[in-house]
Amino acid sequence: MSHLSYKTISANVETATKEWVVVDAKDHTLGRFASHVAFILRGKHKTNFTPHVDCGDNVIVLNADAIQLSGTKWDDKEYIWHTGYPGGQKVRTAQEAKVKNPADVIEKAVKGMLPKNKLGSQMYRNLYVYAGNEHPHAAQQPKTININEIK
Repeated sequence: MSHLSYKTISANVETATKEWVVVDAKDHTLGRFASHVAFILRGKHKTNFTPHVDCGDNVIVLNADAIQLSGTKWDDKEYIWHTGYPGGQKVRTAQEAKVKNPADVIEKAVKGMLPKNKLGSQMYRNLYVYAGNEHPHAAQQPKTININEIK
């Protein structure tokens, strides 16, 4: 009986192949869409996924203003933060957040699904969200992917 030795390949900064991908948020549900985007940012769709290395792709999200929420979440879902001053708690509904900055809704959802450490912060920097159908990253030659085919 021969002894085969297989080596587990562990990616590092030099060997990680990062690509640029474009995904369209039009008519997708926020939570499901954000989990797919976080999956790509993390690099879990790649065969050389390594948990402690940023080996995910750079993701460009288009049509953030066309994202969907189910039920009455546009009015019920709230984003809460505190300014740091006494009585400084602020509340904004999802509808108000979408009107103010449509990209913010997707960015917050994806950020909440990434690791809460320095690596997660680095992965979050690879996310680019735009409200419309245009993006300034044509020089990177991103490829368009269907978000439903990833997992």
